[in-house]
Amino acid sequence: MPFFRRPDYQSDTTRFIDQLKQQKPELESQQRAGRALLWDKQVDRQAQTAFKAGKVRQKAYVYQTDGK
Repeated sequence: MPFFRRPDYQSDTTRFIDQLKQQKPELESQQRAGRALLWDKQVDRQAQTAFKAGKVRQKAYVYQTDGK
């Protein structure tokens, strides 16, 4: 390891996020709670297969009329 080692580089964004986390320590727990609302869900496999089975095939060109 050299004597004159430069400090590790941190981008402006990284410094901003670190500063924000210091100012608002509850921020990470709020983010996790928000994620749990939308993303961390249990998947109902039976409902998922029923939705896939009920899917109607789409025409190749959806804007084409039947010509009637």
